Amino acid sequence: MHRVQIPNACVGLLLVVACGPTGEGPDRIVHNALIWTGDSANPEAQALAITGDRIVAVGTDAEVRALRGRNTRMEDLGGHRVVPGFHDAHMHFPARRTADLTDAASPEEILERLGAFAVDLPTDAWLTGRGWTPVAFPEQRPHRRYLDDAFPDRPVLITDRDGHLALANTQALALAEVSAATPDPAGGVIEREADGTPTGLLKEGAAMRLVSRLIPPPGIDEVYAGLMAEMHRMAALGLTAVQVANAPSDALAQALNRALEVDSLRLRVRVAVPFTASAHDSVITRYLSMHRAHQGPYLRYGVAKGMLDGTVDGGTAAMLEPFATGEGSGLPMWDQEELNRTVARYHAGGIQVQLHAIGDRAIRMALDAFEHAQRVSGPGERRHRVEHLEVPAPADLPRFAALGVVASTQAIFVTPDATTLTNYAPKLGPERAARAMPFRSLDDAGAIQAFGSDYPVFPVSPLLGIYTAVTRQLPDGTPAGGWYPEERISVEVALRHYTWGSAYAAVREHELGRLAPGMLADFVVLSEDILRGPPTTLLEAAVLLTVMGGRETYRDPALR
Repeated sequence: MHRVQIPNACVGLLLVVACGPTGEGPDRIVHNALIWTGDSANPEAQALAITGDRIVAVGTDAEVRALRGRNTRMEDLGGHRVVPGFHDAHMHFPARRTADLTDAASPEEILERLGAFAVDLPTDAWLTGRGWTPVAFPEQRPHRRYLDDAFPDRPVLITDRDGHLALANTQALALAEVSAATPDPAGGVIEREADGTPTGLLKEGAAMRLVSRLIPPPGIDEVYAGLMAEMHRMAALGLTAVQVANAPSDALAQALNRALEVDSLRLRVRVAVPFTASAHDSVITRYLSMHRAHQGPYLRYGVAKGMLDGTVDGGTAAMLEPFATGEGSGLPMWDQEELNRTVARYHAGGIQVQLHAIGDRAIRMALDAFEHAQRVSGPGERRHRVEHLEVPAPADLPRFAALGVVASTQAIFVTPDATTLTNYAPKLGPERAARAMPFRSLDDAGAIQAFGSDYPVFPVSPLLGIYTAVTRQLPDGTPAGGWYPEERISVEVALRHYTWGSAYAAVREHELGRLAPGMLADFVVLSEDILRGPPTTLLEAAVLLTVMGGRETYRDPALR
């Protein structure tokens, strides 16, 4: 790389490549701002300059404005707070439109929402919904009879908030030929009456797929339209990058490729590939080829996603000790020996692995497998990840830093709502509930955390996620003092997890997650100073401007 002659006007900047010999200056300068750079060498600034899709200068107003050339676009940000673009390290694009059952408080409310959604559907079409939690049902026991009463003649399948439970009505079970004689599939449970008759509740993907396989998949045009709507909404929330934590359907893969071809991606998207015991050398080679073929700035593949257990709410998280409510110790989906072999195969092939592990047993299994892979093939630079890690055993926290394993956590998971307080916490019991979502303890143990949302399980808003991690409270300020407040973290730390930490997990920290010369120009302008106000400022703040690679992906009309 050749050295650039730095004019006098550039002296004092951390680095400049913008002044150039032509006098044209950078393409754009934003100034009069409170910029949190995320860069320890230059943490606060007032202005930054952009050429193409990169930041070329960061510094004071006087320093950066002195770089102005005859073609430079200048924008005064009116003293607003600027942060790096938010980066969701773990989310999912919804596969199809469904009835929104989020926060439904009763079977009656679920049925009301399903009925409203069904108005626009053909009378013989499957009726689907997502977002319910067990606390919506009497005694927290979902049952098909609630759906049968309202929809006796059409198939209905509704998925819970976490995506690990589904409730089918009698018509759906009949079409799928799921009966008392149907055995539980490997890795799944069909909940039953005393006589073996299915209740309609299906636990984990293997059981859910017995019914969901019959639902016609959406077409490419429907998926593409949904993708465009989701990206627009996420850009309005300040997101500039997301990591999709599942292998895409054919339709989603086609939609992403179409968006890339017509240059309509509003987010940088990283998509997972499958993690399976059957993936031998030829499959690993194909995954590596996909990774190498997608190294552009907007769409990438490369991390393999596996599932080790279920959820605490569903009683399927793999625990070292039984649940306090007497439901056993969960549902591990792998045995350790097979997991070790499979992780080692991906590791040796040069593929990063991310493993869904919520219970302390599953988390330990993941760490043991990563340690085994390093022992067999050497450490390498894989940056393997444990996803969610809701209830780690305290003894396992230092292993994240020791093994170089990323803690891919979800800030908003600690939302202390009715489901958390009346279902999740009682299942764990007081001792384990007190160490659930241990964001501060992970930081203290030296782990690198990457924040995400697991959308559509929880809202995708980064500001809401940061508020939840900082307060461990609901937006109304309850419970007083926060739910197990010892694990609260600061706004700045949470912000770093939602920017640099996620970039590190994606192996892109060299160009994302900080506002510094040479980095991609991804940043967000906020209406409020979230770093100086009380935590409620996070709830009051609005995104005024989102920029990805120097291009505006969202602008609030209030920002002139």
